[in-house]
Amino acid sequence: MSQRLYDILAEHLTERKRQLFDTVVAQRTRHITVVLEDIFQAQNVSAILRSAESWGVQDLHVVENNHSFSHHRRIARGSNDWLTVHRYNSTSNNSRQCLEHLRKEGYQILTTALHHEAIPLNKVDLSKKTAIVMGTELTGASKEALDLCDHKLHIPMFGFTESLNVSVAAAVIMQNLTARLRSENIPWGLSDEEKLALKLQWAQKTIYWSEHIIEMFETGEIK
Repeated sequence: MSQRLYDILAEHLTERKRQLFDTVVAQRTRHITVVLEDIFQAQNVSAILRSAESWGVQDLHVVENNHSFSHHRRIARGSNDWLTVHRYNSTSNNSRQCLEHLRKEGYQILTTALHHEAIPLNKVDLSKKTAIVMGTELTGASKEALDLCDHKLHIPMFGFTESLNVSVAAAVIMQNLTARLRSENIPWGLSDEEKLALKLQWAQKTIYWSEHIIEMFETGEIK
């Protein structure tokens, strides 16, 4: 049924848009995901969204302990429309809820930190699904995120500066890891079912009368 619905919606897309959906969805991955823990500057969130979309990282997990999810559409350039953003803001310990959920989904948890035990970015074991935790701008990752992670992670640097802006660090990490994924023999792509589900979402966002089409499909007016 989902395939038939997409076929109906796709009739209202240009050929170029249909081809673009097929091309982009083939490059999407959930093998790597990013956790944004209490990042409060909207411009940083927006830049990370844009980087994730550009490098094919489909899912972002947003932990809202003290700060609500907010982004600038001008900076994000609509990238939020094509991503799957998971928000954690319903408990007193949203970081734990997020990381325990990801671990149940089979992810290893890596938290960025300036720590003597932190592993360098190029040593990350990508044979496992990997979630990267980026901490808040001022103080970095929470004690909870550091305690629950499998490894602490750092980006090797060779100047006087010890750390990068969080959005720059996230971009460096995603570019590095997704490039490695595509060069190694790792099954990083989405399943056919996941690809179809995403294309359905994208079509609904693209066609402003999609709700009417779906309603007609569900009532049998369109078959």
